[in-house]
Amino acid sequence: MNGGIEENGCGKFNSFTPKALKAIKDLGVTHIWYTGVIEHATQTDYTKYSIPLDHPAVVKGKAGSPYAIKDYYDVDPDLAEDVPNRMTEFEDMIRRTHKEGMKVIIDFVPNHVARQYHSDAKPQGVADLGENDHQEWAFSPLNNFYYIPGEHFAPSFDVADYQESPAKATGNDVFSAHPDKNDWYETVKLNYGIFYTGGGEKQFNPTPDTWIKMRDIVMYWAAKDIDGFRCDMAEMVPVEFWEWLIPQVKKAYPHIIFIAEVYQPALYSTYIKQGQFDYLYDKVGLYDTLRNVTSRNFPVADITHCWQNLNDLQDSMLNFLENHDEQRIASGFFSGSGMCAQPAMIVAATLTKAPVMIYAGQEFGELGMDHEGFSGMDGRTTIFDYWSVPSIAAWANDGKFDGKKLTPEQSELRQFYKKLLHITLEQKAITQGVMYDLEYAQDPIHFNSHEHFVYVRKYQDEVLLFVLNFDDKCANMRIRIPQEAFDFLQWKPNQNYNYIDLLQEEDMGTAIFSPDNDFAVKLPAWKGKIFKLTLNNK
Repeated sequence: MNGGIEENGCGKFNSFTPKALKAIKDLGVTHIWYTGVIEHATQTDYTKYSIPLDHPAVVKGKAGSPYAIKDYYDVDPDLAEDVPNRMTEFEDMIRRTHKEGMKVIIDFVPNHVARQYHSDAKPQGVADLGENDHQEWAFSPLNNFYYIPGEHFAPSFDVADYQESPAKATGNDVFSAHPDKNDWYETVKLNYGIFYTGGGEKQFNPTPDTWIKMRDIVMYWAAKDIDGFRCDMAEMVPVEFWEWLIPQVKKAYPHIIFIAEVYQPALYSTYIKQGQFDYLYDKVGLYDTLRNVTSRNFPVADITHCWQNLNDLQDSMLNFLENHDEQRIASGFFSGSGMCAQPAMIVAATLTKAPVMIYAGQEFGELGMDHEGFSGMDGRTTIFDYWSVPSIAAWANDGKFDGKKLTPEQSELRQFYKKLLHITLEQKAITQGVMYDLEYAQDPIHFNSHEHFVYVRKYQDEVLLFVLNFDDKCANMRIRIPQEAFDFLQWKPNQNYNYIDLLQEEDMGTAIFSPDNDFAVKLPAWKGKIFKLTLNNK
């Protein structure tokens, strides 16, 4: 607990060997989001490599937050086996990932930087953030930071001998010299030309200096042959900046995708249509709904309201059940078992054409119940401490990546994820088809809308029927498919179909699907079935 890198170690770029990458690809992964790539503040001493030491009072944890960027033009030395050669090691990892047929996503953290930001790797002729600021001005579009003139940085907790004068505004929009422990006190807010303390006035003409600097940073990383950016707290940066930036990047690198972390549904349309993002995190929509359903707090029928609220944005969301910010499914703060999230994961992966993300270790039911240090036992895998993830270590098995040290339950859960992810890649009814929600049409005598969910995906003659049980006991259901569904899907009723369960790879028999024939399904607790229907021409 609370150990340094020499005691607890740290994963490296070189840890992603061809064998490891093949095993990840085998799971059904198309993109890897490598988190924490860009150099961030840390309590580890790298001064022998000419990297300035960070003051521990403004670093969270021994490892530091990956979202307190210290140098936008460098990779994190923690991740390199040979620190002076760290950028080459990162570039080699990109090449290995591409060679194994996967794409690379990295973080772009545009809203805030580490308190002691300083780039020692910036290209020649590039001015550092804040280098030319007028620190006597609280705000100016010429400045990269916001200042509190005449005040020293003096948070509500002891920062020992750390000095900052004048104080800079804190990353989570604290425009005072006195953030507290619950603020992002280790970060400084970047200035994109909005005078927050002056009524929110936008001064975007001429183009603010921060816009230009950040565009150059994104272009620098795009030139590394990466395939996408996950943009941290994108909603805290004005949409006008994204509207200006993204077309410029895509003109030079058309293949690059942009994913925005946006938590306000009222802003979704703005950041997709005006900001021109490819995808948005659907945290407050589908994630929150599926978490509450899995925790037995909400009725399953709320999934219907969730997707309906998105209207035409359904396919522009990035769905997930875990990430570095959220508690692990198997933790005592969520469901207590990764197995219980199987129906929720099926929904996240198949309800729409939207992509789905899994967090490393989720496929093994990682608990996240360690007391790592700064992070504490909070049901999350720490991002602030040097630590290892037990389930991933068991799967890796000293570089063999054979999973022989996994428990039977961990192996079973990974097999479920592998089958599900491959189904999402292979079935055109998921990648290209339309969805029809059948929840409204079910008979409450034979179907419990508080615990059960059912929908259809169809593409041309390919039909998939999804039946899910969010209950902790076995369910005997009778599924009703109304005439309206056949009409909407252009699906001819009263025909005999062979059907198989894709998850179990099991031939289930034949059935006639029509408004007059209910379809009987028996489902164990916390399970789902994906039935593929094929017309029986005999």
